[in-house]
Amino acid sequence: MLSRLISCATALFFIMMSSDAVFSQTHPLPFDQPPAWAREAIWYQIFVERFRNGNQANNPTLETCSKALFDKMPDDWQLTPWGHNWYQQEAWAKNTGLDFYRTIQMRRYGGDLAGVEEKIPYLKELGITAIYFNPLNDAPSLHKYDARYYHHIDVTFGDDAKEDMALMASENPADPSTWKWTSADLRFLSLIKLLHSQGIRVVLDFSWNHTGNDFWAFRDIQKNKSASPFKDWYHTSFYTDSITGKEEFTYEGWIGIKSLPELRKVDTHGKIQGHPYEGNMHASVKQHIFDVCRRWMDPNGDGNTDDGIDGMRLDVAEHVPMGFWREFRQYVRSVNPSFYLIGENWWTQWPDVLMDPAPWVKGDVFDAVMHYQWFKVARGYFAQSDDGLSLTQFRTKIDSVFLKYPEYTRQAMMNLASSHDSPRLLTSFQNTEKYKYNCKPQENAQYRTGKVDTLTMNKIHLFLLHQFTFVGAPHIWNGDEMGMTGADDPDNRKPLLWPDLAFDAETPSSLSAFSYEEIPAFDDKLYSFYRSLIQLRKSDVAFSQGTYEFLVFPDDDILAYKRTFEGREFLVLFNANPVQATCNLPLSYKGSETVFEVGQTERKMKGETLFFQPYSAVVLRKN
Repeated sequence: MLSRLISCATALFFIMMSSDAVFSQTHPLPFDQPPAWAREAIWYQIFVERFRNGNQANNPTLETCSKALFDKMPDDWQLTPWGHNWYQQEAWAKNTGLDFYRTIQMRRYGGDLAGVEEKIPYLKELGITAIYFNPLNDAPSLHKYDARYYHHIDVTFGDDAKEDMALMASENPADPSTWKWTSADLRFLSLIKLLHSQGIRVVLDFSWNHTGNDFWAFRDIQKNKSASPFKDWYHTSFYTDSITGKEEFTYEGWIGIKSLPELRKVDTHGKIQGHPYEGNMHASVKQHIFDVCRRWMDPNGDGNTDDGIDGMRLDVAEHVPMGFWREFRQYVRSVNPSFYLIGENWWTQWPDVLMDPAPWVKGDVFDAVMHYQWFKVARGYFAQSDDGLSLTQFRTKIDSVFLKYPEYTRQAMMNLASSHDSPRLLTSFQNTEKYKYNCKPQENAQYRTGKVDTLTMNKIHLFLLHQFTFVGAPHIWNGDEMGMTGADDPDNRKPLLWPDLAFDAETPSSLSAFSYEEIPAFDDKLYSFYRSLIQLRKSDVAFSQGTYEFLVFPDDDILAYKRTFEGREFLVLFNANPVQATCNLPLSYKGSETVFEVGQTERKMKGETLFFQPYSAVVLRKN
């Protein structure tokens, strides 16, 4: 594809020369509704550390990774080459004596914002219209959910880590008037402008539930104990050590993880795991969060938010009280009335009961959730996994997922097939185990991690057609469109398979019951399929804004639904079975146009009868 061969400098010249896209809301947006752009979004999720290394001079170091783990980073630690065999420990990792799943958390590849900027032409060619960035806030880990500073971009994502750290040290982080812009901050602001100029929205991931144990306020508590002005920012208790006589303190870590101290919640009641509960955040913590939001929403403080982020994804949302979330929505909507909020509301009881998102999407908290609830149902039908569904069960469960919401909420849901927290799509379909359960070699030696077979790919093609023709905004986890494989975290976080980079042959985990040797490579055919699906999605607003209605045929072996909007109508039909199938089309579809096809289908009997080969599908446009 020619655009992937355009030089970065040339591509960015044209981006800079193009006029900025104006993202202001044309009509006033009701407070309880999501912005129109989110309902029409084609999402692409970027995990920057593994996306692309665009600036080799600013790679992570032992200093920038300090306090990322309770395991000490070894003195001989080095950056891992981008094409390294994923399941093979580096020499420094072997020297630690720790197993693969301990040392993998120490691994860094050096992905950065320069790498994202370099690949804007690729993203534009693919057709995405919104990026959801995993946390970019300064943090020592590879995942950045352990913030050191919320108001700064990670020093390794910018251009001058040492200077950035010096600037940060010169501030009073509790006083926004002292905050400075680091090279990493400025690189991100420039990236927002470049993406906006290409019609691409920017959503940033934050966790307001916890920080890292190297967060500036927590460091002050460690130093000053009960004399710290931030002692009430966390759930802390102070005591005198009976042996040393020195003051010490204890604190609560998120789900017991001490490297992720929980920010203090107040006036709480009714807290049950996996359910909403009332309460709020400590007042000073809340103010700091609001200050951080304004910084990234309106960077130059002029009241025009076109130069800021367009929304936020909120991590572990059920762990934060509803009173805070209501105030949070009021605040961000006061800064940008079109700001989009999406929550992570996943499990009530893993691995069988998903959370009911309804309490969070009534219009006073979030606009949508990461829609694992849709994916679990869709995977159950199209992959025919251990928690598989019949066609009748699929229709019933899909209705139960969507029909309880207003149309605008259904349309704004982020329909994701995989993420940084779940197995990659290809690997998830290759393995028929229960969703998100025993899904990596460490937990299940029978879990397959290599390339997928033809049957699996056939099922995936049908699933993807469903994802891009159904209600809800389709989402791509970076690399899925490249044909990447990967088990659950951390194996879903491999560096991306850019065609211009060389990769060593991958061999399986030492814990796996299987053996293989495969050279990872960019899958041009799958990439082209994704592009064609995005083009189909964009071809008519019926796919993003239309209603849906299931059709039932006499033999009930064909999945069929209509997408309808203002007189325009499409019929999407699937034979997700290993045998041939036939259906008679509704009379209103006699003479309809075939606009998309997967596998082999054939129309006979004056176009009224449709014959499907196994694992085939068709999209018809009603004349």
